[in-house]
Amino acid sequence: MIQTQTQARTLVLLALLLAASGFYANAQTRDHLTPQEVDLIKDAQALDLRTSIFIKAAERRMALVTGTAASTSTNSKQAKKDAEWWGDARKGTRAELIGDVAKILDEAITNIDDVSMHDEKSPLLPKALRKLAASATQIIDQLTPLRSQAKSEEEISNMEQAVGNAQSIIEAARKLPPPAEKEKKDKAKGGTPKEKP
Repeated sequence: MIQTQTQARTLVLLALLLAASGFYANAQTRDHLTPQEVDLIKDAQALDLRTSIFIKAAERRMALVTGTAASTSTNSKQAKKDAEWWGDARKGTRAELIGDVAKILDEAITNIDDVSMHDEKSPLLPKALRKLAASATQIIDQLTPLRSQAKSEEEISNMEQAVGNAQSIIEAARKLPPPAEKEKKDKAKGGTPKEKP
């Protein structure tokens, strides 16, 4: 009898441990950036260039979410070129890709906040924030019609987080003073210095 109770307790304990390890494996976070994207961000010292990398990373995920990723032969060449610099396109469910977008926007916000804390008069702050706000507007426009097609709570939650982050960016950009004359001229010429593709 005592041996049977001990065996039962051992089985219950083993079941709890297996359940906990399964939960832990599911709870581990997914990397929202590819290793190549991380390297590009590390290499980009100027805030506006780093912000452009975050924007491109988010756009790559949104192209997969919306089904507009490269599919024609010309776009295939561009996709191969992008893969060299940016890594292979992220794999994952729509919920995971939207979660990546939310985290990328959050990381971009953190980078801008960090620079503003150290150098609030940096001319790169408004430039980076305006770029990010333009991208955030597109992301909201792309996610809004997808809300009714959401298939899981995770997807809805990630959409809300991504839209919330995008709205925060847009609100912050609205508080900026109008662009300086030099910034307007730079924008008319095509923006920042050439970045990696």
